[in-house]
Amino acid sequence: MINKKKIINDFYGKGKHDVVPYSKKFTSGKEVNIAKYSGLVSVIKRRSSSEIADDWSKNIFGNSFSETKYTAKIPAVIARHTYVLETILSKLNLLNKEVCDFGAGEGDFLTMLKKKINCKGFGIEPSKKNCALLTKNKIKNFNGTIEEFYLLNKKKKFDVGTIMWTLCNTSNCFEIVSNASNLIKKNGYIVVAESSRILVPFKKPLQMYFGKNNPDLHPFHFTKNSLSNLLVLNKFRPVFINRYIDSDYLLIIAKKIDRIEEKNLKLDKAKDIKEFFKRWFKESQNYKKEVVK
Repeated sequence: MINKKKIINDFYGKGKHDVVPYSKKFTSGKEVNIAKYSGLVSVIKRRSSSEIADDWSKNIFGNSFSETKYTAKIPAVIARHTYVLETILSKLNLLNKEVCDFGAGEGDFLTMLKKKINCKGFGIEPSKKNCALLTKNKIKNFNGTIEEFYLLNKKKKFDVGTIMWTLCNTSNCFEIVSNASNLIKKNGYIVVAESSRILVPFKKPLQMYFGKNNPDLHPFHFTKNSLSNLLVLNKFRPVFINRYIDSDYLLIIAKKIDRIEEKNLKLDKAKDIKEFFKRWFKESQNYKKEVVK
């Protein structure tokens, strides 16, 4: 019998954990952890949601894409937004629906959506600068975190919510999805997209994966099981999971229901995660002299 309380504790960093093998070599000695019960990979010692959101807003978002900076206005990010958009349109009817992008960034996805189909797009975004871009593109938005929006708009309900490459960068991904669940109509949908990196074929050297920023700016590292569990525990039923095994992306579409379907909870074995990182480190040594510009 799977213990859902223990899985939830792992998302909150309260369960027993180990250190990801070799991770401290790339993070200035800071730990990235593996939960012993569920196998979740996360940074246990992390700052608050507001501190991480503030760091992203002030220091990470910019006009370039590098090991320390981020912008969605490059071909690689445009490609992944296009992938998510076209996948949604092939699975869901968005015509005249209200769609909220939780963590809307610079608004590129909502702008693409607006050009593609007649629906009502809305963005929740903590960066004031990014919200100015959303407003400039005539997209309604809220400047703040998802938690702040929910506290002020508890009766608001959207047909579809999207969370793209955002959960991995939050201090409390469980609360994010919980609040998102409260903001989505019964029988509505949530679409979550993340990078597919754990327990899949290696897609980049480990030294390029961890990067140079504080690891708590990217505290969660999802597998298919851990991301599915996050949704199931917040009363969503996954109805579509992409072919993440050989894709750069992990994408799940889930339907809002009125209960937790425990039969859909699945654990990753912590020992399998540890062995995966050991193999990843060993393979990455073949590319440690590579220079990528």
